[in-house]
Amino acid sequence: MVLNNEYISNKIVSQFGSKILNIEIQYGLLSITMDKDSNIDIVRWLANDKELQFTFLTDLTGIHYPQQIGQELGVIYHLHSFKNNIRLRLKLFVNIEMPIVQSMTAVFGSANWMERETYDFYGILFEGHTNLKRILNMDEMDYFPMLKQYPLEDQQRVDKDDKFFGR
Repeated sequence: MVLNNEYISNKIVSQFGSKILNIEIQYGLLSITMDKDSNIDIVRWLANDKELQFTFLTDLTGIHYPQQIGQELGVIYHLHSFKNNIRLRLKLFVNIEMPIVQSMTAVFGSANWMERETYDFYGILFEGHTNLKRILNMDEMDYFPMLKQYPLEDQQRVDKDDKFFGR
């Protein structure tokens, strides 16, 4: 059987039901928004399922949507099934006041540095991570530079404007 986005999404929904909050296809890539407390269960199941075998964590990163009150920060996981040559995007969102997500390092050891980088730039706390600390910015920084509350350019310059950078 050839796996397609519809089959995979139906299989995930039948397994996790209400823990799957949204399903969409963006540029041919299946993108699933999941409940923040279910990320470990869902990803572990995807990796261990004999048919799907999403055994490779391609990427893990953060996102900041300040207009989504109560769900401003997100974590995005890109998984790959080498056996089926198919990719999957998983997303979850958390409140910026309490940005706590379960660490994926128990499922994928490669999540270690990706979670550290996401913490370093977005301030998302990965509960269960053994060494969550800054890796690219100075330890003394008291802010997270990828949050959109900080301007990209010097506000005194008239030739530069954040609107040119997608804000």
